[in-house]
This record gives sequence, C-alpha cells and structure tokens, in this order.
Amino acid sequence: MSAKAEHYDVIVKPIITEKATMTSDNNGVVFQVAKSASKPEIKSAVEALFGVKVKAVNTTITKGKTKRFKGIKGVRSDVKKAYVTLEEGNTIDVSTGL
Repeated sequence: MSAKAEHYDVIVKPIITEKATMTSDNNGVVFQVAKSASKPEIKSAVEALFGVKVKAVNTTITKGKTKRFKGIKGVRSDVKKAYVTLEEGNTIDVSTGL
C-alpha cells in the first residue's frame, strides 16, 4: 500500500496523554485529525500509513477554551480526536513517529 498525500492531511499527530495510553490496553490508539475528516477517511488513512487493520473509529470534538495569554484574552483552537480501535494482533507504536 502506498501512502498518499491526502492521508497525511487527515492525521495531524498522535495524542500521547495518560488517557490515550490507557486505550492501548484495549488495542486502541488516539490521533488528532483534521476537523473535516470523516470516519471512513480516518480508517483508510491509518490502514495505509501504518499497515494495520482497523476495527472501529470513534471521534470527538473538543471545543477550545477561552484563556488569558499574558493578560490578553485568547481562544484555543477546537480539536478533533479519533479513537482508533485495531483488530487483534495489530499494534502501532506512536512513540516512534511516521
């Protein structure tokens, strides 16, 4: 399988947090994805880039918080996350990168 440029546009970066690493116990990985990406696009991108078989994709959009940066009001960007569940026997090591 060849990785097309569109696949790199769909997946922005892996998310490595405590909650995200707990999903690896259930054969899952968490990615930040483009807000316009659909579940089938995310599934095909992960399968093409990492050479694994995807079982399910769940997505969530986290709204950006209003924060103060050096006394000036600012807003963090909205973030779309994809919780990708892999088939049995497939793994992705997100610490190594693409």
